[in-house]
Amino acid sequence: MESKILAGLSFDPGILIIGMFILMLLMLIYIYTLHRKQNQLDKKYRAFMRGGRGAKSLDEALQNKMQSLNKITDVNDSLNDRITRLEKSMGRSYQKMGIVKYDAFKEMGGKLSFACALLNDRDDGFIINSIHSKDGCYNYIKEIIKGESYIPLGDEEAEALEQAKQYGMGNE
Repeated sequence: MESKILAGLSFDPGILIIGMFILMLLMLIYIYTLHRKQNQLDKKYRAFMRGGRGAKSLDEALQNKMQSLNKITDVNDSLNDRITRLEKSMGRSYQKMGIVKYDAFKEMGGKLSFACALLNDRDDGFIINSIHSKDGCYNYIKEIIKGESYIPLGDEEAEALEQAKQYGMGNE
């Protein structure tokens, strides 16, 4: 049995057969190696999905993470509610202040008299004026509505009111 294809080769066809056999043997070794690696990955995957060797399954891990996320969301919602309530109550509290110390009478020194203005975020509040004299200390209070007094203010009271109005504008 003579083949025209094999006759055209300049080398022995046995070498070609041996080369093909070696190539097949190398391919079988490579396939065996891939098969072992595939089996190892398959075992690890099943153990992970099942939760083997003390590990949690993927479902358990995801369920735990979702529970943690839900707890964090609940805490966050609670904190947001508290912040909203605090912001509302802060608007009613006195947060702006201005104080001016002065000498009410020329013969008295030490600037023991003062005018103190306290305002909330809507500029509502009051001014306390404390006048110190030889005979005693006299305190007066004037109501402030929207940054204005309906009773005339003294110079020191007006200055304390302006300080309080400016207090929330970066001069804190």
